[in-house]
Amino acid sequence: MHKEELKDLACSRLDTLFPLLSQLADYLHEHPELSTKEYLARDYLHKLLEDFDFHYEPVITNKFDTAFMATAGEGSIKIGFLAEYDALPDIGHACGHNLIAMSSVGAALAFNSVTDDIATTVLYGCAAEETTGAKLDMAAAGLFDDVEAALIIHPDDHTAIGGTSYATHPLEVTFIGKEAHVADPIYHGINALDALVDFYTQFKALKDTFEGQNLVGMIITEGGKAPNIIPARASLKATIRSTDTNYLEEVMLPKIRKLAKEVAAVHCTGIEMNHYEPLYMDLKSDRKIEEYYRDNFAKLGEEFEVLPDDFADGSTDVGNVSHATRSCQPSIGINPLPSKEVTLFTHTKEFAVATGSDYAKQKALLAAKAMAMTAIDILFEV
Repeated sequence: MHKEELKDLACSRLDTLFPLLSQLADYLHEHPELSTKEYLARDYLHKLLEDFDFHYEPVITNKFDTAFMATAGEGSIKIGFLAEYDALPDIGHACGHNLIAMSSVGAALAFNSVTDDIATTVLYGCAAEETTGAKLDMAAAGLFDDVEAALIIHPDDHTAIGGTSYATHPLEVTFIGKEAHVADPIYHGINALDALVDFYTQFKALKDTFEGQNLVGMIITEGGKAPNIIPARASLKATIRSTDTNYLEEVMLPKIRKLAKEVAAVHCTGIEMNHYEPLYMDLKSDRKIEEYYRDNFAKLGEEFEVLPDDFADGSTDVGNVSHATRSCQPSIGINPLPSKEVTLFTHTKEFAVATGSDYAKQKALLAAKAMAMTAIDILFEV
C-alpha cells in the first residue's frame, strides 16, 4: 500500500479513536500527579495499551515506578513515540503533558493499526519530565538505540518546527573555611564567603570569554550563620548552559572548575563541587523529520512557524533522546485566539486551564495525526 494511503487510514483511525483519547486527556487533567508519583496515569495507560494488545513492560525500575515501554507489531523497523504525564505543583497540567500523552498514545495506536505487519511500534512512558527526567535514564540504558526515531509534539502558544535547546549542567560550588568569632584577636578563621564572592565575580568575567550560545545563572544558597561568625561554609548553585553539549562539558565546565580551585587556593579554603540536577543534552533536531512535519502539518491545514536552527529558549530531556536516535520536538498551538492578542505561556494557571479545553484536545488530535503521518514517512525511508 502507498504511504499516502496509509496516512489517510491512520488519520481516519485517529478520528475514530478521538473519544477514547479525549477521555485520556481529561482523566489526566482532572487527576494531576507530580513527578515520580504518576501512579493513576501509569495504571490508566497500562490498561488502555493492553486493551489494544500492546505488551507493557516497566523500565528503569531502580529509579522510577512509573516509567514503561509498550510494544506492538511484528516488523523489524521500530519507531517510538514519547508520552509524558506528570504535572506541576499547585497548577496541575500547566505544561500540557495530558495532551502529550493523548497525542503520543493516539499516534502509536494509529500507526500500529496500519503497519502492524511491517513495523514495530514502541510507546515510551516518560515519567518525571518536570524533574529528574526518565528519558535521561532511558537513553543512558540504551532503550532508544534500536528505534529508527522517537517522536513527540509539545503543546505551546503556537505551532512551530525547528530550533534546538540548551544543554545544561547544574553545578553547586561550596567553599569550606574555618569558623571564628569575628573579633577574636588570637583564633583566626578562614572566610569561605570571601572566597565565594571572589569566585562569583571572576566567574561572571569568565563567562564573557565563552563562545557560541550560552547562559549562566547563579544564586548564593549559603553565606554564613551570623554576622559575628566568620563563615565556615559558603555555597552557590549555577545553571550553566550551551547549545553544544560537547562545548559545555569539554570547554566551559573544565574552565569553571579550574577557576574555583584557583580561588580556593588563594583563600586557603577547601572546595567541593557537584552537579545537583540531571544533565540535559542539547536537542539535535533531525532536519529530515522536520521536513516531514512541515509537509504533514501543511496537508492537515495547520499553519506553523519555522524556527532558525540555532533558536533555543530552554532545555528538554528530549535532547538526550536525540543523541541516541533521530528526534525533534515541534510544538502544537493550543491558543484559540487566531490573532494571538493573548499569548499563552507554559507553566502558568492560564495554560493549565487551556490544556483542559476542547480546542486543545482537537489540536492534540491533529498533533497525533502529524506524528503518525511522519512515522509513516520514516518507515518508507528504509
